Amino acid sequence: MDANLVLLAIVIVTALSFDFTNGFHDTANAMATSIATGALRPKIAVALSAVLNFAGAFLSLKVAATIATGIVDTGAITLTVVFAGLIGGLAWNLLTWYFGIPSSSSHALIGGVVGATLIAAGASAVKGAEIVSKVLIPAVLAPLAAILVAAVGTYLVYVITRNVPEGTRGRGFRYGQIGSASLVSLAHGTNDAQKTMGVITLAMIAAGVIGKDAQTPFWVILASATAIALGTYLGGWRVIRTLGKGLTDIETPQGFAAESSSAAVIFASSHFGFPLSTTHVCTGSVIGSGIGKHLAEVRWGVAAKMAVAWLVTLPAAALVGALAWAGANVIGGALGVGVVFGVALVLSAALYLASRREPVHAGNVNDEWTGRLAPAMREHAA
Repeated sequence: MDANLVLLAIVIVTALSFDFTNGFHDTANAMATSIATGALRPKIAVALSAVLNFAGAFLSLKVAATIATGIVDTGAITLTVVFAGLIGGLAWNLLTWYFGIPSSSSHALIGGVVGATLIAAGASAVKGAEIVSKVLIPAVLAPLAAILVAAVGTYLVYVITRNVPEGTRGRGFRYGQIGSASLVSLAHGTNDAQKTMGVITLAMIAAGVIGKDAQTPFWVILASATAIALGTYLGGWRVIRTLGKGLTDIETPQGFAAESSSAAVIFASSHFGFPLSTTHVCTGSVIGSGIGKHLAEVRWGVAAKMAVAWLVTLPAAALVGALAWAGANVIGGALGVGVVFGVALVLSAALYLASRREPVHAGNVNDEWTGRLAPAMREHAA
């Protein structure tokens, strides 16, 4: 088999692996608040989110186009660069999942690709102005917009329903949360699944399989949608717990306002082709829902840790992407990429095994927040 095709196959497998981690890392964005308020049972929530993520991936291709041609010069990109960029994004996804930090899969991927491109082809191959306008500016504005919209929405929800009996209000908003959480999942599919489509398209262009101006092939859309849906169904319980229980104590009116705000901002960004972080938006909405009800209910220490992670996402993923390219380049060819891929698999497995020491799962994700990610072991507490 041609070495170029072997290399392309490894890149595609790596891209779909990233897409899978994107699914379980970002399940929290859509379903954390619904799970926290009891509007949906944990396993039903992730199943519903998986179906809607799959469907959302077919609604638009603007984000895929931005990733494929909008951040780096395709003429300077090789398959090894694409692979290394994916490793950078994949590593950051897994590390932040382990610590339960709702971080940006979008920025991790973009950072990885930019880091690999910088070391391989130089700064001239990176479209700095495009990154600023389509990545960095939305990264700042989107969560701020989500905080504002969710805070105002939460305040209005409580004012409008102040004379409604608490039990009736709770039941009504639990039903409303099912709809609003579904919208977030659909919006997530229209934005996040497309990142992988864009990267696979970029790899195929680099391999000469398709032309520079070619449309994303249907099988790429289908494979990306399936991978993110499977990851979503697995459920990223560690991140779900932080977003649903760690930031603020969420009631059903807050959850409804947060999810509705997130869906509106994400759909708007997808319409304009901005590959923004759904994590930033949804976290901003949860913070806004806490502010809208009572400022003191937001755990600012947890929010600060997330903010630090957001600031270092791009450079950290870029560093890993650069190191992955350097390692693969030293060995050379498909063998170099295969060796780096093997190392990544071993490290990923080690991180997964470490997470089993303090597991978070559907059965304990809603346990009371005590300041630690992993709830106390129930059998020890008895």
